[in-house]
Amino acid sequence: MTPVISIIMGSVSDMPVVKPAADFLDEMEIPFEINALSAHRTPEQVAQFARNAHVRGVKVIIAAAGGAAHLPGVIAASTPLPVIGIPVKSSNSMDGWDSVLSILQMPGGIPVATMALDGAKNAAIFAMQILAAGDEKYMAKMVAFKESLKSKVAKANEDLSKITYKFKTN
Repeated sequence: MTPVISIIMGSVSDMPVVKPAADFLDEMEIPFEINALSAHRTPEQVAQFARNAHVRGVKVIIAAAGGAAHLPGVIAASTPLPVIGIPVKSSNSMDGWDSVLSILQMPGGIPVATMALDGAKNAAIFAMQILAAGDEKYMAKMVAFKESLKSKVAKANEDLSKITYKFKTN
């Protein structure tokens, strides 16, 4: 099975952050891979990965990094593929702002779609939406997923209607 989405993290310590992305992709039956590569400790490997990902069949790259968070930008500089960055609030982070700004403030010509701090599930959903634009199978799954969000809200309101308060009117 060839991965169509690649999840890259700066360190295996980021795995708890990227796990929701992996869980979502697995649930949606989208082939993916997960690797740890460091923009600072393994720059040659990062550049090689970025240059060759599309040749291997990868369609979208999700890159998570904390601290200075250069990984998504370094990958974006060397690949023709869309890159989705996940800023990670790491142990050496300034409340995550350093990661957010490092991924968000890319120079012209090197775009990185930036998710919320630790926003891995949204990164996976966005990656699937990119795939769905050109694949009817993924589009059908995305439409079903979006419909499931509506039913979750309806269920929540049903549950809320059962809670009673003296002055609650609904």
